[in-house]
Amino acid sequence: MAVEVKYVVIREGEEKMSFASKKEADAYDKMLDLAEVLGDWLGAGPVTLEDETRDQMALWLAEQKDALSSILKSGKLPGTEAQEPEMSPAADVESEPTDTVDIKSAAKRAKVA
Repeated sequence: MAVEVKYVVIREGEEKMSFASKKEADAYDKMLDLAEVLGDWLGAGPVTLEDETRDQMALWLAEQKDALSSILKSGKLPGTEAQEPEMSPAADVESEPTDTVDIKSAAKRAKVA
């Protein structure tokens, strides 16, 4: 006879998922906690979402928390940094002016004006 240990994540009396390790079960439970908070946050937003849609969006955002965190920190999709062309140090010194605007500087100028 074999003995098998299973870690089961239960929410509101419903079995959500079972895992072979406590670490995986805890990580999934933590992700569900995050999804619940995100669902409440999305519900308070300016866009009206059906409950099921809001729950699906919240769960997806919680599952993608690493990518979401990266996007919020960098303002870019993960993996796009490698696709940008690298500039040589010489190109930095004598680069031509561009039409790009620094958002922070623009915001400061707008406050002054």
